[in-house]
Amino acid sequence: MTSTPLISPASSAMPAGPTLPVLAEVVRSGFVEGHHRGSLVVLAADGSVERTLGDPDAPVFPRSSNKPMQAAAVLRAGLDLSGERLALAAASHSGEVFHLDLVRKMLADHGLTPEDLQTPPDLPLDPAEAETYLAAGQVRERITMNCSGKHAAMLAVCALNGWDRATYLDPAHPLQQLVHQVVEEAAGEPVAAVGTDGCGAPLMAISLVGLARAFRSFVRAEEGTAERRVADAMRAHPEYVAGTRRPDTWLMREVPGTLSKMGAEAVQAVALPDGRALAFKITDGGGRALGPVLARALELLGVDAPVVGRIGRAPLLGGSAEVGEIRAAF
Repeated sequence: MTSTPLISPASSAMPAGPTLPVLAEVVRSGFVEGHHRGSLVVLAADGSVERTLGDPDAPVFPRSSNKPMQAAAVLRAGLDLSGERLALAAASHSGEVFHLDLVRKMLADHGLTPEDLQTPPDLPLDPAEAETYLAAGQVRERITMNCSGKHAAMLAVCALNGWDRATYLDPAHPLQQLVHQVVEEAAGEPVAAVGTDGCGAPLMAISLVGLARAFRSFVRAEEGTAERRVADAMRAHPEYVAGTRRPDTWLMREVPGTLSKMGAEAVQAVALPDGRALAFKITDGGGRALGPVLARALELLGVDAPVVGRIGRAPLLGGSAEVGEIRAAF
């Protein structure tokens, strides 16, 4: 495989923020006090580009929106996962008890323990879970990090194939080379650069068009393929992909057939079963704007469901009163 350049700290793949359109605005007491800029693409059912904002052809790090491709690579490498286990392999889980219990089981199935994980010690991703966790006297652990399900699956397939477990996060490792291949195939374009994700795993940069195309390819894949198995598991068990209080879960649960996965730094990808898809990134990484932008993008896809309003609601408080909102600006 041709080597892919690492992005240096000083380099930039996306255009500078001010050159991109405003995707969301922050409105307090009727005054617009801030903006969130970014890029977005909407694909029609046949996969053609229907609408763009900003520069969706520029490479971005999809962050955890890459997880379905990573899970498909694990399947291609021979690990037999299905149901909740496969959904958790593609998850940014909230750290709820049922998430952590299943990660432990996935590790134990292959003679592994939480100490084998190379995720950084962390608190549960969900704020309510983090408060409960700390109140119980718990401390940051590797298993509590939201990517521990993905890492458990990666370690398990290494144990299955006799691959070195100590270096499973090295970009040159056989598993990560396979991830690289799956990402390129799904996106329909070469990986532009390889970096390191927050969990320590290699991270492949592709365009937003490529990311939307990848999600579309998963929902349109033939039954029995690794890609379709991942999509089906995520859609059947969305609470394992995210958590009980997360927009990805709400959307996949309430709009049947939808595949949805957010990523850090305000990245989101969604595909509908008929092939319509979207992907966007908010340049400043402002996660508070993700819901309103996602809700508006879903409207552009033609999704008409109560959950869209729930996802898009982002009130601003003044004291204990609601005095404004973050709202989509396109």
